[in-house]
Parts: sequence; structure tokens; C-alpha cells
Amino acid sequence: MVPEVFVFVPSYNHAGFISECLISIINQTLAPAKLLVIDDGSTDRSVKLIEKALKNCPFDAELIVRENRGLCSTLNQGFSLCGTKYFAYIGSDDFWLPEFLAARFALLESRKDAVLGYGHSLFVDQNGVTIDSTSEHKEHWANYPDGDARPMLLKGIAPVSSTVFYRSSALRKVSWNENSRLEDYEMYLKLAEIGDFAFDSAVLSAWRHHSYNTSKNRLLMLREVIEAQDRNIRLLGVSETELRRSQTGTKFRYARSLLQYGDKAGAIRLARESWRGSESVVQLGKFIVRLGVPMAVVELKRKLRKDRYSRLK
Repeated sequence: MVPEVFVFVPSYNHAGFISECLISIINQTLAPAKLLVIDDGSTDRSVKLIEKALKNCPFDAELIVRENRGLCSTLNQGFSLCGTKYFAYIGSDDFWLPEFLAARFALLESRKDAVLGYGHSLFVDQNGVTIDSTSEHKEHWANYPDGDARPMLLKGIAPVSSTVFYRSSALRKVSWNENSRLEDYEMYLKLAEIGDFAFDSAVLSAWRHHSYNTSKNRLLMLREVIEAQDRNIRLLGVSETELRRSQTGTKFRYARSLLQYGDKAGAIRLARESWRGSESVVQLGKFIVRLGVPMAVVELKRKLRKDRYSRLK
């Protein structure tokens, strides 16, 4: 029996990574019923590389090439063509480990109450080298729940998109907000009202980090999270006072993240308005101490972690 899994890849200007992405799908131990790629107006060599990768695909595969419409519009179009029980999409710069589809399929088959399955993800650099994993950050932000995901989402934390595997019947009740630049967070808010998020502790996907200079994107993410929460406060099941208190904590967590990636000025500006959101005096103290640590020390620690992952491969 062909498994009822539809795989979708929204492609946009990732010529350096799209082949690895598609090969990771073709090499799955559980082949999908169909693979659809929509190229969203790429101006690089993406289309030629996609055509080459799909030429000898052992299962049904299709490429749609059209003008640029944006990621959320592309996701809505891709899912509209899905007629299977399960749906999974992956960005054209990310990739899956071989057991991803098999493990997530088995997870949702065993969890009829779950609207999606998700888990931890590797972080890889532009060369495909593993540099970190969400599983290394369970103490701080990646202590992902199994079941009700709303407390996690209230903190502004969401699953990494490359780890997610959807139940199509739940996804048909919602849609991606085409006015949002953070494609998945608001979708997760809507889905969390419908059912549980099933968590799998296995690390089965990779999330591409193109560089460590991501402070500008992080501020965009923070703004999009806050706006999505304001639009959907009813789905979170909290009062406006509780939401504002939680958002202060979210802002402080982002200030810590900015500091981690070397944007001390941005971290200070954000912390000035959100320091009351620290979880403890100890956490606030660590933040202040960290302000005085040279970035060279942080980069060394990062390099040591990257080297450790390299040795494990």
C-alpha cells in the first residue's frame, strides 16, 4: 500500500541547497505518495537543478514554476493540491534524515488526537556541517511539550518547520496567513486549538543556518510573534494582562538571543524594556555578566560545539 503522505517543497533561490533537500526526500525509507515542488520565481539555477533531481525520482513527482507570490501563498497553493491523509513540507534549503517520514507517519498513526508531529532538529551551516541541535537547548527554550502546545506558543516558542508532519484533516480547517512574514507561528496557534502536538525526541531533520548574523531576522520574528499573539489572544486562552506579562518574558528571551549572536547594542535596547521578564534574578545577573564577555570567547565556545558534532558524524 502506498502511504498517504504528500510532500511539498516551496523553492526560492536556493540553488546551493535544493539538490540536497530533494535527495533527502528521495532517500526516505518511507517513500511518499507524491512530491510536489513549486518554484516561487527563483532567479538562480534552482529550476534546472530541480528538474535534474526529479528526473529519476522513483515515485510521483511534479514541478510547478511560476512568478513570485511569497512563501505563505506558496504553502497554501501546495497544500490545496494535497489529497492524502498526511502532509509534510520542507524549505528548499533544509533537509530530512532518512527515517523522517517513516517515524512521523508512525507517530501520527498512533496518536489520533494529534494535529501534527514534531521533534528536535540539527542546525547545519551553509556547507552542510552540523553546528548545533535544538536538543542541546532543552533547558532554555527547546523543552518541547507533548500534548497541549499553547503554553509553549504563549512564550513565543514554536516547532522548527522542518520537523513538522501534519494531519491533513486538521490543516484543512486553517490556512497560512499570507499577510504574515513569519509563516508558521500563527498556523501553530490555530492548530493548537484543534488538537495536540505529538512530540518525538528523535533528531530527524536539519535546519540551515546561513550565517550567525541573524539579529535583524530575530527582531522581525519577535515583531511577527507579538502581532500574531495580539490577533489570536482568544486561541491562547489568557487575559490581556497575562499576555502582556508573557510578551515581556518573550522580549527578554529575544534580548538574550541577540546577545548570544553578538548584537550587544540590540540586546541592551530590548532588555531595557523587558528586563522584568527575566525568569529569575540569577538569569538577569547572567545576562548582565554576559554583556562583558568578548565575542571571541563566544565564538570559541561555538566552534568547540561544532567540532564535537563533527566528531560524532
